[in-house]
Amino acid sequence: MATMMSREIRLASRPKGIPTADNFVLAQTELGPVQDQQVLVRNLFMSVDPYMRGRMNDRRSYVPPFELGKPLEGGAVGEVIESRAKEFKPGDVVTSNYGWREYFIASPKELHPVNRLIQPLSVYLGALGMTGMTAWVGLNLVEVKAGDVVFISGAAGAVGNVAGQLAKLRGCRVIGSAGSAEKVRFLRDECGFDAAFNYKAGPVLEQLNLTAPDGIDVYFDNVGGETLEAALSALRVHGRIIACGGISAYNEEKPRPGPFNLFNMITKRLTMKGFIVFDWLDRRGQFEGEVGGYFRAGKLKNKETVVEGID
Repeated sequence: MATMMSREIRLASRPKGIPTADNFVLAQTELGPVQDQQVLVRNLFMSVDPYMRGRMNDRRSYVPPFELGKPLEGGAVGEVIESRAKEFKPGDVVTSNYGWREYFIASPKELHPVNRLIQPLSVYLGALGMTGMTAWVGLNLVEVKAGDVVFISGAAGAVGNVAGQLAKLRGCRVIGSAGSAEKVRFLRDECGFDAAFNYKAGPVLEQLNLTAPDGIDVYFDNVGGETLEAALSALRVHGRIIACGGISAYNEEKPRPGPFNLFNMITKRLTMKGFIVFDWLDRRGQFEGEVGGYFRAGKLKNKETVVEGID
Protein backbone atom coordinates (compact mmCIF):
# COMPACT_ATOMS: atom_id res chain seq x y z
CA MET A 1 0.00 0.00 0.00
CA ALA A 2 1.24 3.52 -0.81
CA THR A 3 1.31 6.43 1.59
CA MET A 4 -1.98 7.41 3.23
CA MET A 5 -3.32 10.27 5.34
CA SER A 6 -4.50 9.91 8.92
CA ARG A 7 -5.95 12.40 11.38
CA GLU A 8 -4.71 12.66 14.96
CA ILE A 9 -5.16 14.73 18.11
CA ARG A 10 -2.03 16.54 19.32
CA LEU A 11 -1.31 18.34 22.56
CA ALA A 12 -1.05 22.02 21.61
CA SER A 13 -0.40 23.46 25.10
CA ARG A 14 -0.28 22.27 28.69
CA PRO A 15 -3.56 22.81 30.57
CA LYS A 16 -3.78 24.96 33.67
CA GLY A 17 -6.61 23.55 35.74
CA ILE A 18 -9.38 21.92 33.70
CA PRO A 19 -8.33 21.26 30.07
CA THR A 20 -10.11 23.13 27.28
CA ALA A 21 -10.36 22.55 23.54
CA ASP A 22 -7.61 25.14 23.05
CA ASN A 23 -5.11 22.70 24.59
CA PHE A 24 -5.55 20.32 21.63
CA VAL A 25 -5.35 20.43 17.86
CA LEU A 26 -6.72 18.11 15.17
CA ALA A 27 -3.99 17.52 12.57
CA GLN A 28 -3.34 15.42 9.49
CA THR A 29 -0.26 13.26 9.12
CA GLU A 30 1.09 11.12 6.29
CA LEU A 31 1.89 7.47 6.92
CA GLY A 32 4.55 5.87 4.76
CA PRO A 33 4.42 2.39 3.20
CA VAL A 34 4.32 -0.58 5.56
CA GLN A 35 7.80 -2.09 5.93
CA ASP A 36 8.88 -5.63 6.82
CA GLN A 37 7.82 -6.61 10.37
CA GLN A 38 5.28 -3.79 10.47
CA VAL A 39 1.47 -3.71 10.70
CA LEU A 40 -1.00 -1.02 9.58
CA VAL A 41 -3.98 -0.66 11.93
CA ARG A 42 -7.20 1.33 11.65
CA ASN A 43 -8.51 2.33 15.07
CA LEU A 44 -12.13 1.44 15.83
CA PHE A 45 -12.31 2.75 19.41
CA MET A 46 -9.95 4.78 21.59
CA SER A 47 -10.16 5.33 25.32
CA VAL A 48 -10.09 8.65 27.20
CA ASP A 49 -9.01 8.00 30.80
CA PRO A 50 -8.42 10.14 33.91
CA TYR A 51 -4.72 9.23 34.18
CA MET A 52 -4.14 11.08 30.90
CA ARG A 53 -4.64 14.40 32.71
CA GLY A 54 -1.42 13.87 34.65
CA ARG A 55 0.50 13.16 31.44
CA MET A 56 -0.52 16.59 30.12
CA ASN A 57 1.68 18.17 32.82
CA ASP A 58 5.41 18.52 32.30
CA ARG A 59 6.56 16.57 35.32
CA ARG A 60 8.10 13.19 36.03
CA SER A 61 5.76 10.34 36.86
CA TYR A 62 5.38 6.62 36.26
CA VAL A 63 4.88 7.34 32.54
CA PRO A 64 6.53 10.11 30.48
CA PRO A 65 4.50 13.30 29.92
CA PHE A 66 2.81 13.89 26.58
CA GLU A 67 4.98 15.97 24.25
CA LEU A 68 3.77 19.28 22.87
CA GLY A 69 3.03 19.10 19.16
CA LYS A 70 2.92 15.29 19.22
CA PRO A 71 -0.14 13.00 19.14
CA LEU A 72 -1.41 11.86 22.51
CA GLU A 73 -1.34 8.18 23.45
CA GLY A 74 -3.86 5.87 25.04
CA GLY A 75 -5.61 2.54 24.84
CA ALA A 76 -7.24 1.70 21.50
CA VAL A 77 -8.93 -1.20 19.70
CA GLY A 78 -8.20 -1.48 16.01
CA GLU A 79 -8.41 -3.69 12.94
CA VAL A 80 -5.37 -4.80 10.97
CA ILE A 81 -5.54 -3.36 7.44
CA GLU A 82 -2.17 -4.53 6.12
CA SER A 83 0.51 -6.74 7.64
CA ARG A 84 4.06 -7.58 6.70
CA ALA A 85 4.57 -9.55 9.91
CA LYS A 86 3.69 -13.22 10.35
CA GLU A 87 2.01 -12.58 13.71
CA PHE A 88 -0.98 -10.73 12.20
CA LYS A 89 -3.16 -10.78 9.10
CA PRO A 90 -5.71 -8.32 7.70
CA GLY A 91 -8.97 -8.47 9.65
CA ASP A 92 -7.33 -9.30 12.99
CA VAL A 93 -8.46 -7.17 15.93
CA VAL A 94 -5.79 -5.81 18.27
CA THR A 95 -5.39 -3.50 21.23
CA SER A 96 -2.56 -0.99 21.46
CA ASN A 97 -1.47 2.22 23.13
CA TYR A 98 -1.82 4.15 19.86
CA GLY A 99 -5.08 5.95 20.57
CA TRP A 100 -5.94 9.54 19.58
CA ARG A 101 -5.40 8.78 15.87
CA GLU A 102 -7.26 7.10 13.02
CA TYR A 103 -4.47 4.91 11.59
CA PHE A 104 -0.98 3.92 12.71
CA ILE A 105 1.92 1.64 11.81
CA ALA A 106 3.48 -0.47 14.56
CA SER A 107 5.60 -3.54 15.21
CA PRO A 108 3.91 -6.80 16.30
CA LYS A 109 5.27 -6.51 19.86
CA GLU A 110 3.29 -3.28 20.30
CA LEU A 111 -0.01 -5.04 19.53
CA HIS A 112 -2.12 -7.44 21.60
CA PRO A 113 -4.55 -9.76 19.77
CA VAL A 114 -8.15 -10.03 21.00
CA ASN A 115 -11.18 -12.09 20.02
CA ARG A 116 -13.42 -10.19 17.61
CA LEU A 117 -16.34 -12.49 18.45
CA ILE A 118 -16.68 -10.77 21.83
CA GLN A 119 -18.91 -7.73 21.29
CA PRO A 120 -18.88 -4.81 21.55
CA LEU A 121 -15.16 -4.61 20.76
CA SER A 122 -14.98 -1.50 22.92
CA VAL A 123 -15.25 -3.80 25.96
CA TYR A 124 -11.50 -4.33 25.48
CA LEU A 125 -11.05 -0.74 26.63
CA GLY A 126 -13.42 -1.20 29.57
CA ALA A 127 -14.30 -4.27 31.60
CA LEU A 128 -11.88 -6.49 29.62
CA GLY A 129 -9.26 -3.78 29.11
CA MET A 130 -6.83 -1.84 31.25
CA THR A 131 -9.54 -0.27 33.40
CA GLY A 132 -11.09 -3.66 34.15
CA MET A 133 -7.68 -5.14 34.81
CA THR A 134 -6.90 -2.24 37.14
CA ALA A 135 -9.98 -3.14 39.19
CA TRP A 136 -9.00 -6.83 39.23
CA VAL A 137 -5.40 -6.08 40.24
CA GLY A 138 -6.52 -3.77 43.04
CA LEU A 139 -8.71 -6.43 44.62
CA ASN A 140 -5.93 -9.02 44.38
CA LEU A 141 -3.40 -6.55 45.79
CA VAL A 142 -4.97 -6.63 49.26
CA GLU A 143 -6.58 -10.09 48.97
CA VAL A 144 -10.23 -9.00 49.05
CA LYS A 145 -12.29 -11.98 50.18
CA ALA A 146 -15.83 -13.10 50.94
CA GLY A 147 -17.34 -11.27 53.90
CA ASP A 148 -15.28 -8.10 53.50
CA VAL A 149 -17.11 -4.77 53.54
CA VAL A 150 -15.65 -2.85 50.60
CA PHE A 151 -16.07 0.88 49.98
CA ILE A 152 -15.25 2.25 46.51
CA SER A 153 -14.96 5.92 45.57
CA GLY A 154 -15.45 7.07 42.00
CA ALA A 155 -17.54 3.93 41.89
CA ALA A 156 -19.45 4.71 38.69
CA GLY A 157 -16.21 5.16 36.75
CA ALA A 158 -14.61 2.61 34.47
CA VAL A 159 -12.43 1.15 37.24
CA GLY A 160 -14.80 1.62 40.16
CA ASN A 161 -17.89 -0.10 38.78
CA VAL A 162 -15.91 -3.17 37.71
CA ALA A 163 -14.15 -3.31 41.09
CA GLY A 164 -17.53 -3.31 42.79
CA GLN A 165 -18.99 -5.98 40.55
CA LEU A 166 -15.95 -8.23 41.00
CA ALA A 167 -16.06 -7.71 44.78
CA LYS A 168 -19.72 -8.77 44.78
CA LEU A 169 -18.79 -11.90 42.82
CA ARG A 170 -16.28 -12.65 45.61
CA GLY A 171 -19.03 -12.46 48.23
CA CYS A 172 -18.34 -8.98 49.64
CA ARG A 173 -20.72 -6.29 50.83
CA VAL A 174 -20.04 -3.35 48.49
CA ILE A 175 -20.66 0.37 49.03
CA GLY A 176 -19.95 3.03 46.42
CA SER A 177 -19.82 6.82 46.21
CA ALA A 178 -20.52 8.74 43.00
CA GLY A 179 -21.35 12.28 41.91
CA SER A 180 -25.01 12.17 40.87
CA ALA A 181 -28.32 10.49 41.67
CA GLU A 182 -28.23 8.84 38.22
CA LYS A 183 -24.84 7.27 38.94
CA VAL A 184 -26.03 6.10 42.36
CA ARG A 185 -29.00 4.34 40.70
CA PHE A 186 -26.65 2.75 38.16
CA LEU A 187 -24.48 1.32 40.96
CA ARG A 188 -27.42 -0.11 42.89
CA ASP A 189 -29.74 -1.20 40.08
CA GLU A 190 -27.31 -2.35 37.38
CA CYS A 191 -24.03 -3.17 39.12
CA GLY A 192 -25.58 -4.77 42.20
CA PHE A 193 -23.91 -2.61 44.85
CA ASP A 194 -25.46 -3.13 48.28
CA ALA A 195 -25.46 0.62 48.94
CA ALA A 196 -24.37 3.82 47.22
CA PHE A 197 -24.52 7.53 47.95
CA ASN A 198 -23.98 10.87 46.23
CA TYR A 199 -20.88 12.46 47.78
CA LYS A 200 -22.21 15.90 46.79
CA ALA A 201 -25.34 15.45 48.92
CA GLY A 202 -23.59 15.78 52.28
CA PRO A 203 -20.37 15.09 54.22
CA VAL A 204 -18.82 11.86 52.96
CA LEU A 205 -18.06 10.47 56.43
CA GLU A 206 -21.65 10.98 57.61
CA GLN A 207 -23.04 9.19 54.56
CA LEU A 208 -20.45 6.41 54.83
CA ASN A 209 -21.27 5.85 58.49
CA LEU A 210 -24.98 5.53 57.62
CA THR A 211 -24.29 2.85 54.98
CA ALA A 212 -21.57 1.06 57.00
CA PRO A 213 -22.30 1.71 60.70
CA ASP A 214 -19.95 -1.08 61.78
CA GLY A 215 -17.09 0.16 59.61
CA ILE A 216 -15.38 -1.08 56.46
CA ASP A 217 -12.60 -3.60 55.79
CA VAL A 218 -11.34 -2.32 52.44
CA TYR A 219 -11.28 1.07 50.76
CA PHE A 220 -10.67 1.17 46.99
CA ASP A 221 -9.46 4.75 46.52
CA ASN A 222 -9.95 6.39 43.15
CA VAL A 223 -10.34 10.00 44.31
CA GLY A 224 -8.28 10.86 47.42
CA GLY A 225 -9.14 14.07 49.28
CA GLU A 226 -12.13 14.19 51.63
CA THR A 227 -13.17 10.66 50.74
CA LEU A 228 -9.79 9.21 51.75
CA GLU A 229 -10.09 11.04 55.07
CA ALA A 230 -13.57 9.55 55.58
CA ALA A 231 -12.32 6.05 54.81
CA LEU A 232 -9.43 6.41 57.27
CA SER A 233 -12.03 7.10 59.96
CA ALA A 234 -14.40 4.31 58.90
CA LEU A 235 -11.84 1.53 58.42
CA ARG A 236 -11.74 -1.21 61.03
CA VAL A 237 -8.59 -2.46 62.73
CA HIS A 238 -6.30 -4.15 60.16
CA GLY A 239 -8.26 -2.54 57.31
CA ARG A 240 -6.71 -2.22 53.86
CA ILE A 241 -6.56 0.68 51.40
CA ILE A 242 -6.09 0.12 47.66
CA ALA A 243 -4.43 3.30 46.37
CA CYS A 244 -5.50 3.44 42.72
CA GLY A 245 -6.08 7.13 41.90
CA GLY A 246 -6.65 10.64 43.21
CA ILE A 247 -8.97 12.20 40.65
CA SER A 248 -10.29 14.88 43.03
CA ALA A 249 -6.96 16.70 42.68
CA TYR A 250 -6.01 16.00 39.05
CA ASN A 251 -6.98 19.50 37.89
CA GLU A 252 -5.68 21.34 40.95
CA GLU A 253 -2.91 23.83 40.28
CA LYS A 254 -1.64 23.67 43.87
CA PRO A 255 -1.45 20.51 46.00
CA ARG A 256 -4.05 20.13 48.73
CA PRO A 257 -3.14 19.39 52.36
CA GLY A 258 -2.90 15.68 53.15
CA PRO A 259 -5.41 13.77 55.31
CA PHE A 260 -5.66 15.24 58.81
CA ASN A 261 -6.31 11.80 60.33
CA LEU A 262 -3.39 9.81 58.92
CA PHE A 263 -2.55 8.71 62.47
CA ASN A 264 -5.31 6.11 62.01
CA MET A 265 -2.78 4.18 59.91
CA ILE A 266 -0.91 3.53 63.16
CA THR A 267 -3.69 3.11 65.71
CA LYS A 268 -5.74 0.80 63.49
CA ARG A 269 -2.71 -1.02 62.02
CA LEU A 270 -3.91 -0.26 58.50
CA THR A 271 -2.26 -1.29 55.25
CA MET A 272 -2.19 1.02 52.22
CA LYS A 273 -0.83 -0.29 48.92
CA GLY A 274 -0.39 1.54 45.64
CA PHE A 275 0.03 -0.07 42.24
CA ILE A 276 0.37 0.57 38.50
CA VAL A 277 -1.49 -1.90 36.32
CA PHE A 278 1.36 -2.06 33.78
CA ASP A 279 3.44 -3.90 36.40
CA TRP A 280 0.95 -6.79 36.22
CA LEU A 281 0.88 -7.40 32.46
CA ASP A 282 2.44 -10.84 32.93
CA ARG A 283 -0.91 -11.86 34.48
CA ARG A 284 -3.05 -10.48 31.67
CA GLY A 285 -3.96 -13.98 30.51
CA GLN A 286 -5.24 -14.88 33.98
CA PHE A 287 -7.28 -11.67 34.10
CA GLU A 288 -8.77 -12.22 30.64
CA GLY A 289 -9.68 -15.80 31.52
CA GLU A 290 -11.39 -14.96 34.80
CA VAL A 291 -13.06 -11.65 34.02
CA GLY A 292 -13.76 -12.58 30.39
CA GLY A 293 -15.63 -15.61 31.70
CA TYR A 294 -17.82 -13.39 33.89
CA PHE A 295 -18.55 -11.09 30.94
CA ARG A 296 -19.46 -13.91 28.56
CA ALA A 297 -21.72 -15.43 31.23
CA GLY A 298 -23.57 -12.13 31.66
CA LYS A 299 -22.34 -11.67 35.24
CA LEU A 300 -20.41 -8.46 34.51
CA LYS A 301 -21.82 -5.22 33.07
CA ASN A 302 -19.73 -2.92 30.85
CA LYS A 303 -20.85 0.72 31.04
CA GLU A 304 -19.42 3.17 28.52
CA THR A 305 -20.02 6.50 26.80
CA VAL A 306 -19.28 6.45 23.07
CA VAL A 307 -18.68 9.51 20.86
CA GLU A 308 -18.46 9.07 17.09
CA GLY A 309 -15.48 10.47 15.18
CA ILE A 310 -12.03 11.57 16.27
CA ASP A 311 -12.93 15.23 15.69
